[in-house]
Amino acid sequence: MNNRDQQSEVDEAGKEAGLEQAPPVVVPGDGDAASGKRRPKWLVPVIVAVAAVVLVVAGLVGWHVVETRQHDAALNSCSRAEKTLQEKTGSAMMASYREASRVKVDQVNDAKTVANMSRSVKTAGGLEPPSFQCKASMSADDLNAQANKAKELDGEYAAVSKSAKAVIASRDAKTLEDAKAALNAKRDEASKLLGDSDGKVADSAVRDNLQKVIDQVGQIKADTAKAYRDAVNALQSAIDQVNASMQAKSQADQLAAQQAASSNNSGRSGYTPAYRPSTNRGGSGGGYAPAPAPAAPQGGNTGEGFDWNKWMQSHKPIGNHGCNPDGSCGIG
Repeated sequence: MNNRDQQSEVDEAGKEAGLEQAPPVVVPGDGDAASGKRRPKWLVPVIVAVAAVVLVVAGLVGWHVVETRQHDAALNSCSRAEKTLQEKTGSAMMASYREASRVKVDQVNDAKTVANMSRSVKTAGGLEPPSFQCKASMSADDLNAQANKAKELDGEYAAVSKSAKAVIASRDAKTLEDAKAALNAKRDEASKLLGDSDGKVADSAVRDNLQKVIDQVGQIKADTAKAYRDAVNALQSAIDQVNASMQAKSQADQLAAQQAASSNNSGRSGYTPAYRPSTNRGGSGGGYAPAPAPAAPQGGNTGEGFDWNKWMQSHKPIGNHGCNPDGSCGIG
């Protein structure tokens, strides 16, 4: 067999193995008898086996590369979905959702916001942080399933977030309106007190201060309820000062009146009759009877000294125990 025939045999074996045509085999041509020897029979099967192994290895490597790429893509998709979901379900966000869920209908301007919040929370399955994770050890299929779950939850919590913002905004709006109304009512109260307290305070400075505070709170234009609550507190403090000053003057006036009455009583001259219990001797007019008045002077002018009629008119017995309008009293 010459060199050409040997090359043809190798080519045929390569074709049967599915390999591309191998390069020509160079056989030394020294021209002696050794160059005409046939190639061993085991050589072709070996070549075919090696080629098959190469194809298998190449296929395995290619399949592994493709699978790795798919796994990496699934892991990245899952991680992105997890990050997006965490932005809506973090601790701060969940706290705001819970705050909104506790708001009642009577605390908002629009009751629909509370109803929408309740529905969105129910759809999301509650307000507990979802258990979700993406691990590199998970298969591509599991990672894709987790990514789809995260995307679904993200949409549900997006609705919760929107509803919660609407509830809080409606609540704050009502709170602001209520604070404004409370301040207006307190201003009316302070203005009325300012007029009623004129001339009735111990220190007029407290009324001046109340007027100053009334003027100041009338200029408030704020977007927060706290500013109006602070104004109400300032007015209440000024009102309390005026009330305290009015009470102090009232007590001082009462004390002065008592002292004046006591001074007048101590300076009064004349006889003050004494009263003693009567013995109720069978008559219907029980109780107290006046003590005998001093006897009129004997043998003299009754116009001088003690005047009985005048005394009786100014000292009527308590309860009018059987006494007549002319001053005479009788028993029975």
